[in-house]
Amino acid sequence: MTDPTARNRLGEEQSPYLRQHADNPVNWQPWDDAALDAAAEREVPIFLSIGYSACHWCHVMEEESFEDEEVAEVLNENFVPIKVDREERPDIDSIYQTICQAVTGGGGWPLSVWLTPDGRPFYVGTYFPKHAKRNQPGFLDLLDNIRNSWSDEEGRREMKRRADQWTDAIEGELESVPEPGEEPDEDLLETASRAASRSADEEHGGFGTGQKFPQASRINLLLRAYHRVDGESYKQVATDALTAMAEGGLFDHVGGGFHRYTVDREWVVPHFEKMLYDNAEISRAMLAGYQVTGDERYETAIRQSFEFVAREMTHERGGFFSTLDAQSDGEEGKFYVWTPEQIHDAVEDETAADLFCDRFGVTEKGNFEGKTVLTISESVESLAEDYQMDEAVVEDTLEDARQQVFEARAERVRPRRDEKVLAGWNGLMISALAEGALVLDGGEQYAEMATDALEFVKETLWREDEGKLFRRFKDGDVAIEGYLEDYAFLARGALNLYEATDHVEHLAFALDLARAIEAQFWDPEAGTIYFTPERGEELVARPQEPYDQSTPSSLGVATETLLSLSHFTPDDAFQNIAEAVLSRRSQQCESSPLQYTSLVLAADRYASGSVELTVVADELPESWRDRLAGTYLPMRLLSRRPSDDDELADWLDKLCLEDAPPIWADREQTDGVPTLYVCRNFTCSPPVTDVDEGLDWLEN
Repeated sequence: MTDPTARNRLGEEQSPYLRQHADNPVNWQPWDDAALDAAAEREVPIFLSIGYSACHWCHVMEEESFEDEEVAEVLNENFVPIKVDREERPDIDSIYQTICQAVTGGGGWPLSVWLTPDGRPFYVGTYFPKHAKRNQPGFLDLLDNIRNSWSDEEGRREMKRRADQWTDAIEGELESVPEPGEEPDEDLLETASRAASRSADEEHGGFGTGQKFPQASRINLLLRAYHRVDGESYKQVATDALTAMAEGGLFDHVGGGFHRYTVDREWVVPHFEKMLYDNAEISRAMLAGYQVTGDERYETAIRQSFEFVAREMTHERGGFFSTLDAQSDGEEGKFYVWTPEQIHDAVEDETAADLFCDRFGVTEKGNFEGKTVLTISESVESLAEDYQMDEAVVEDTLEDARQQVFEARAERVRPRRDEKVLAGWNGLMISALAEGALVLDGGEQYAEMATDALEFVKETLWREDEGKLFRRFKDGDVAIEGYLEDYAFLARGALNLYEATDHVEHLAFALDLARAIEAQFWDPEAGTIYFTPERGEELVARPQEPYDQSTPSSLGVATETLLSLSHFTPDDAFQNIAEAVLSRRSQQCESSPLQYTSLVLAADRYASGSVELTVVADELPESWRDRLAGTYLPMRLLSRRPSDDDELADWLDKLCLEDAPPIWADREQTDGVPTLYVCRNFTCSPPVTDVDEGLDWLEN
């Protein structure tokens, strides 16, 4: 039988990241049985490299080492080199990131791990240059050292001893579940919000004093606390962060959409990749900020970001692609940065070009390698004064100039797009669009985008007869059984879309996904919801995901979504699962709330209760919709109940329910007109036919 490691096999894969390495002289293998069996057969270590298509330093390491014939020869002869797309296999990434963080104090991508032939790690790091520099060991030197140690009998024994220790550490970190404690109470929200406030950068907005990440979950936490206790300081920290993101270089002021993070404290220079999940989660936080403040800057950023997703990140059948690369034409950020000369070439009117440069800080010196990342540098008011123009004229002139700059930019070499459609990330975007449909004027277009995406995912990735969700669609190919984040994020998205459209089919899908979480991921003995399904591939550990990372904690989102969906079920199964998870995690949430923000939000919903808004009507009255759009209710659960008994029976049939669930039970119309029931923690308002009266009851 031919040795599969005798050639590079990545050209047979669908992942754009893996295919980017298909022409490397390194004989890369996908993570599969053939590669793992070959390592055991050859008795050589595995070199595992994990990254993703938009990762800047992944490209750098490829150019320096993986395209180098000298490096390739050493790797091919002495190791089985395996490439993993962390966006496709977050389970593998989680396992080996865990040991990297434990051993080195940090992690990230590219992740470089050396494993025994059976997959146990014994050496780990991230980016390595080909040759040693700036206190970093050289990749070639590492390969030689590891090869020599593996060839030595005592050296190999030492590597295996370390692999045993590290594997035990991984299992302890990822699989351990705390003992049950007291159930969380309402004080946890303020505890967490005080911690978030202490971490705030009061000078520049956001959190911390180094690189700036969006931290959307913290913003949602702070706004919820502001609403609960009228805490102005919480609101200030949240809106400072939102404003910094809307006005700084994190936001693409020409074409919309948010970049990954900024490398500086001042929110100026981003890492230029655009991730679907960031554009979803930041937009959700901005929508909350817009409801609280009415700040039009947030509305503009949201709308332009949704337009960006529709234009550049949407499959022709409706699903959403994963990422845009940071590089174009071989340079990071080249697509997005400008000089004054380039602006004047793009904008016909000289005054308009000058206005644009002043507004967005475009100077000869620049702020990024001699060019300028656009940021809001001058207010419309100050520009109107400087140019002796009416403010409305300034705004119209700037918008016209922006369109011309956008058209000029369209002629540039575009960043590569990773056209994987991932179930979970689509769920995040569906949630954001559904919330946009409820909050923004003309939101029907966002509901339509969300509906198209959900239908695409159901059609391509959901197997209803098996109750199984696949993770990835790419060019007609479906692969990888879904992880908890796929089920949880998509269930939340489907529930949110039901709230926005009152189409019961979306609620039914959310319930199907929740039942699948219970069947495949919930372990009643351990009292946790694992990240991988029970029938999934056996790795060195079965991970959980309690922490918020670049995406929300899947355990936190699953728990909060189960709590919300428990209102639509006849029993307490979902509620009991959430209660068990939270009782085991409550101490961690108390002691380190900023690591567990999504779990804190779930715990707060459990302790404080959802705000049920049940509308008994043929459809939600438009005036009620407008009133709710301007009302910030962070734990809102909006549900239309059919007023007609036959339609209700049809809905119950679609939901596989025999009787009306608690949120609909015994709730009838008053005098044949739309009727609102407002409930929280088993206490309900009288039925009202005026939405203001119902919301007033809630406030009082």
